[in-house]
Amino acid sequence: MSAKYTTLGTRIVELLGGSENVRSAYHCQTRLRFELRDQGRVRVDELNATDGVATTRSAGGTFQVVIGTHVKEVFEEVDRELARGGFASGGTGGKPGGAGDDANADDRGKRKSVLSTVIDFIASTFQPIVPALSGAGMIMALLAVLVVTNVITRESQTYQVLSFFANAVFYFLPIFVAISAADKLKTNRILAGVVAAMMLHPTWTKMVADKAPVLLFDAIPLTLAAYGSTVIPILLVVFVQSYFERWLDRITPNAIKLVVVPMITFLVMGTLAMSVLGPIGTFFGNYLAMFFTFLTDNAPWVPSVIVGALLPIMVMFGIHNAIAPLGFAQLAALGFDSIFGPGAICSNIATGVATLVVAVRTKQAKMRQIATAGGITALMGITEPALYGVNLPKKYPLIASMIGGGAGGLYAGLTSTHRFAVGTSGIPAVFLYIGNNTMEFFVNILVALAISAVVTGVVAFALSFRFEQASPEQDARLSAGLTVDVDGPAAGTGATAPGTAAGASAAVAVATSLVEAVSPVRGEVVPLDRIPDAAFGSGAMGPGLGVEPADGTVVAPVSGRVVAAMDTGHAFGIQTDEGVEVLVHIGIDTVQMKGEGFIDPVAQGATVTAGQRLVTVDLDAVRRAGHPATVIVVVTNAADAGTVRVTASGDVLAGEPVLAIAR
Repeated sequence: MSAKYTTLGTRIVELLGGSENVRSAYHCQTRLRFELRDQGRVRVDELNATDGVATTRSAGGTFQVVIGTHVKEVFEEVDRELARGGFASGGTGGKPGGAGDDANADDRGKRKSVLSTVIDFIASTFQPIVPALSGAGMIMALLAVLVVTNVITRESQTYQVLSFFANAVFYFLPIFVAISAADKLKTNRILAGVVAAMMLHPTWTKMVADKAPVLLFDAIPLTLAAYGSTVIPILLVVFVQSYFERWLDRITPNAIKLVVVPMITFLVMGTLAMSVLGPIGTFFGNYLAMFFTFLTDNAPWVPSVIVGALLPIMVMFGIHNAIAPLGFAQLAALGFDSIFGPGAICSNIATGVATLVVAVRTKQAKMRQIATAGGITALMGITEPALYGVNLPKKYPLIASMIGGGAGGLYAGLTSTHRFAVGTSGIPAVFLYIGNNTMEFFVNILVALAISAVVTGVVAFALSFRFEQASPEQDARLSAGLTVDVDGPAAGTGATAPGTAAGASAAVAVATSLVEAVSPVRGEVVPLDRIPDAAFGSGAMGPGLGVEPADGTVVAPVSGRVVAAMDTGHAFGIQTDEGVEVLVHIGIDTVQMKGEGFIDPVAQGATVTAGQRLVTVDLDAVRRAGHPATVIVVVTNAADAGTVRVTASGDVLAGEPVLAIAR
C-alpha cells in the first residue's frame, strides 16, 4: 500500500459521500473513476480544493477525480478505505466483484475483426519469446563460425554442448509458446506449459518412433506425431484449454478446486492434444511447411522482395507482426527462414543508409544529429527512430530505402538465401546465415546487403539535391534555437513560422532544450484549451497539446521508460532519462471502451525511443463509440522539468518535433 497517500485516499472517499455511496471504483491513467449512487452527495468544491486533486468532472454517469500519473498509488489507498466500508473495487478498469471478473468482461467487450484478432494473438504470443530465440540464434551463429574456422569440430564435446544450448529453446518451443499464449488468453500458464510438456515427453517421443498403435483405455486412438519445435498444435491446444479451464473453474466447488481443476485439465487436454488438436495442428503445419517449400523451390524471390521493399510500411501499420511469425514457423518446420529474415535485414540496412545520407546532405544541424543517431541504430536493426524521425517526415529517404531494400531482397530471393536462426535484423545478424556446412548463404546475404546499401545511397543522394534546400542562414537559426520555415522566413523564438506546408511543419531545434517531444501521430495540432476535457483543457494535467489523428499508429513522443501503461491501451506514461514525465492519452474517455480498438499496446516497463510505436488504434471504433479521438501529449511534472513550449502548428507527421522542454 502507498502510505504516502493514505490521508488523500481517506479524504476522497469521505468527500464522495462515504463508501456506501460508491457503486464501483476503478482508475485509468490519470484519474479515479467512480459510479456513485447519488452524485448530489459529493462535496465537489471541497474535492477540487483538496491538495493532491487536480480537478473533478462528471461525464456519462461516471464521476472522475483527476489525480495525475501517480493515480495507481492513490487508488490503492482509496481501495483500502472502501474495503473498510465493506466494498470491493475492481482495480484498473474494474467493476465490483474483482479484477478477474472484469478481465473476462473486457475480453467479451472487445469486437475486433477476425484478422486483427489473429494478428494480435500471434504477435503477442511470440513477442515475449523473441529474446530467447535471438539468444539461441546467436549461439548457433557462433557455433557455425567456430566450425567453419576449424576452431572446433562437429565431433567435439564442445560442439555437442553448445549445440544443445542453442537447440533447447527450439526443441522445447511448444512449452514457451504455451506459456506465452496462456498469458495472452488469461488462462493458467503453468497448466498450459505442463500440457505442452506432455506432448514432448520422452516416453511419447519413443512411442512415435516405434510406430506402434497407441490406444488410451484400449479405446481412444492417439495419433503418432512428434511435436518438438512445432508451433501450431500447441496454439490450438492452449486456445481450447483457455475456455475449458475457465468453465471447469466456474463449476468446481472452491473446497476441491485446487486439486480437481488441474487433474481434469491434464486428463482432458492431454487426451485432446494427442488425439484431436495436436494432429489437426500437425496437419495444418505440414501444409504450411509444403507452402514454404513451394515458395523456396519455385518463387524464392517473392517474400524477400515484398518484405525488403515494404517493411517500413508494414512497421507503420503493424502488419509485420503477422509476417514475422511465419518466418519463425518456417524455421521450426524446415530449419531455416527465407520468408522474413532476408528481406527484413535488407530493408533495415537500406533504412540506415538512407538516413545517413540525410545526415550528410541536410543543412539543418538538429536533423543531422537525429539522422546520424537514427542511421546507426537502423544499421544495428532498430529502425523506428530513423523511420519516424527522419525518413517518413522527409519522404525521399523512405522512397530510396524501399527501392534499395527491394533490390537487395530480390538478390537474396533469387539466390535462395535464408537464415538458420532468429535475431535482430541488423549487421550483427549476418552470422545467422552461416549454416549447412557452407558459407554460401553468408556470402549471399553480404552481397544482398551491399546491393541494398549502394542502390539506396545512390537514389537517396540523387533525390537529396531536390529536397535538401535549406540555406546556411536557416541552419544558423536552427542552431540558435529559432523556428525555421524551409520555404519562408524564420520566426522568433517561441513562434511558428508562416507558410508551413500541410504534412510538413517547420523544423524546430532548441539549443537550450532539456527534451524535445515529437508528435505521437500524423494529424493536425490542436491547442490544449480546445480539447473537450476539463482536466486536459484547463492545463490541470500539465502543459502540452493535442493532435487530431489522421491515422491510427501512435508513437512515443520521447525516449524513455514506460512507467505506466493502461491495460486498455489508451494511455501511457513515459519518463525520460532526464526525469521528464510525459503522458500520452488517446481520445477522451476512451477508458470506457475497455480496450476495444486498441491493438497490441507496449507493456509497462518497456524502454522506448522517440518515434517507436506505442499502440495501433482503430479510429473508426473510437468514433463509433462516441469519443473524440484526439491524441493528447502533456508534461505532467512541468514544475520540475522546466518550461514547456509548443513548437508546431497545423499539420504534422508522426515523429515531427512539437514540444520543447527547457530549463
